[in-house]
Amino acid sequence: MSPHPSFGTDGVRGPAIVVVSPEYVMALGRAIARVLSPTRVVLGRDPRLSGPVLEAALSAGVSAEGVRVEELGVLPTPALAMISAVENVPAVVITASHNPYTDNGVKVFAPGGRKLLDEQQRAIEAETNRILDEGTGPIRRDLEVGVVMRRSDGISTYVDHLVAVYGEGCLAGLRIVIDTANGAMSKVAPLVLQRLGADVIVMNDAPDGTNINDKCGATSPAALCEFISGTGTGVSVDVGLAFDGDGDRLIAVDENGRVVDGDRLIALSAIDRRAEGRLAGNTVVVTVMSNLGFHRAMASAGVDVVTTAVGDRHVLDAMESGGFALGGEQSGHIIHRDRATTGDGLLAAIELGLTLRRASGRFSNVAASVMHSYPQVLRNVRVERRPDDVAGELASEIAAEEALLGVNGRVLVRTSGTEPLVRVMVEAGSVELAEEVAERLVSAATRRFA
Repeated sequence: MSPHPSFGTDGVRGPAIVVVSPEYVMALGRAIARVLSPTRVVLGRDPRLSGPVLEAALSAGVSAEGVRVEELGVLPTPALAMISAVENVPAVVITASHNPYTDNGVKVFAPGGRKLLDEQQRAIEAETNRILDEGTGPIRRDLEVGVVMRRSDGISTYVDHLVAVYGEGCLAGLRIVIDTANGAMSKVAPLVLQRLGADVIVMNDAPDGTNINDKCGATSPAALCEFISGTGTGVSVDVGLAFDGDGDRLIAVDENGRVVDGDRLIALSAIDRRAEGRLAGNTVVVTVMSNLGFHRAMASAGVDVVTTAVGDRHVLDAMESGGFALGGEQSGHIIHRDRATTGDGLLAAIELGLTLRRASGRFSNVAASVMHSYPQVLRNVRVERRPDDVAGELASEIAAEEALLGVNGRVLVRTSGTEPLVRVMVEAGSVELAEEVAERLVSAATRRFA
């Protein structure tokens, strides 16, 4: 019996065709239909090379269980979540998000555009594995096969929705450069921002199946930084916006070509929302990865912070249970829960644009004033086994480094939820000190687990 892909914090992800194979995805489609028992499912994908074959496999699995499948083609993940919310049906997205084109994966939304409950996710995973290991069960003789159909209204539905929420012309006067990562936002983001009145320059918007996230987008904003800061372009802009391959992340770049990460964007939104009376519970939700400077900035601004484990799933859970409207991750997952059911890079971009219009001064000054970021060093250690309690097993080493850093730094050592990695994060008063501490912890993790 060969091992099967496992659900992580945001669905299934891995090498396309080899691990996330058509056979696996077809079984997953059957399992989704059996566990959620819908009458229809909406399905979309990002433009990576393996997308069409996995889309076909998922459609085959779901429809084989008698469920109607409506294929929406290439569409951002938040667009599928929005359609799921409006139409109250499950949505499935074939995507590996910010990973290279050689990977692919599957994200599943329950009816209403919400993340699956833990028990639903466990049930789908168990049923998928059972189908792969034991077969589909008794042969059905009723031939109640679901219809598979193409829908062409996905882009227009999402575009019209965002324009209706914010209003035509609300970003008039802003000049914006966007990097769509050769991904699912390539057609959508320019349409929305132009209809909202922005002057838009677009780059990396020609997906060919293999160039998604390739030296571009939210995980590689250097090209956008260079474009904005380059003296030979003759272009003066107010803000740069970089999305990831499936459109649920946003990283910004100021008018000087400097990156503004998710922490700073969330801090800007929190303070702006508080001033506008739109910060529910006077609280923002972030993960343990958020910079120490973020926490100090929020304390200074009188904003409460709830901290969760890594993953937008955990952020959403805390937002739901507390009734909070704003949350997200340093990586650029930003959730405006009063506007959407999940992280939406384009929606976060619009909110940023409106914040900048209300603020006085250039983006660089506004972003610099909101918080001081402590130098942060991240290291990954590939391991033979993923320890259940890595912090416990390295408790003495971590305690020694925390004592060294004192109140002006912190350490986070955790196991990846999706890969055989131990992740080490260190913040300190200087990059040099953070690197020294990180290297010692990497060595300790390597000795213990590699």
